[in-house]
Amino acid sequence: MSSMRTPLKNVRHLGSAKSGAEHFWLQRVTAVANLFLVIFLLWLVFSLAGADYISVKRTLSSPLVAVPLALLMISMVTHMRLGMQVVIEDYIHGEGCKIALLLLNTFSAILVGATGIFAVLKLSFGA
Repeated sequence: MSSMRTPLKNVRHLGSAKSGAEHFWLQRVTAVANLFLVIFLLWLVFSLAGADYISVKRTLSSPLVAVPLALLMISMVTHMRLGMQVVIEDYIHGEGCKIALLLLNTFSAILVGATGIFAVLKLSFGA
């Protein structure tokens, strides 16, 4: 049986970058996590609709609510960053612009995630 490798690949001994599968699976795992966590968020919002300030504050200060909200922030920001990374890598062709946009994508995801986690912690600890 003949090899599927090209002669150039045999000379250079270069294989795959080995990061594509990890990126693929991480995006799928965060998508599934987001599905369940967004359902939790919708249930929370609908259950608190029309409630008074004290009961909302008491509910949001519970660890059983704060932890899933924090996990939702982490999962959504990770999923957002991975998705935008794919778009940038596929559709931006200038190398300098691509690197700048990938850096901006990462830093904006960190900023959004840190702000969201801070908000969840502030609600949880009763601000």
